[in-house]
Amino acid sequence: MRTTLDLPADLVNEAMASLQFKSKTDTIIYALRELLRRRALQELKSLAGKVDVSVDTARSRRRPLRRS
Repeated sequence: MRTTLDLPADLVNEAMASLQFKSKTDTIIYALRELLRRRALQELKSLAGKVDVSVDTARSRRRPLRRS
């Protein structure tokens, strides 16, 4: 998608240098993906202790081996 943005040049240049990217596009794409990844991690962390996972480890370890 093509779009026009008014971004602070010093911020973009610093990010490009830090990430060692030559392209502004690559820098912005990486930054957006990283933002979404971190948001997903925060959401997962917020579920800590709230999800009841009942796993019978002894039973799950007794699964028959698959033979090929």
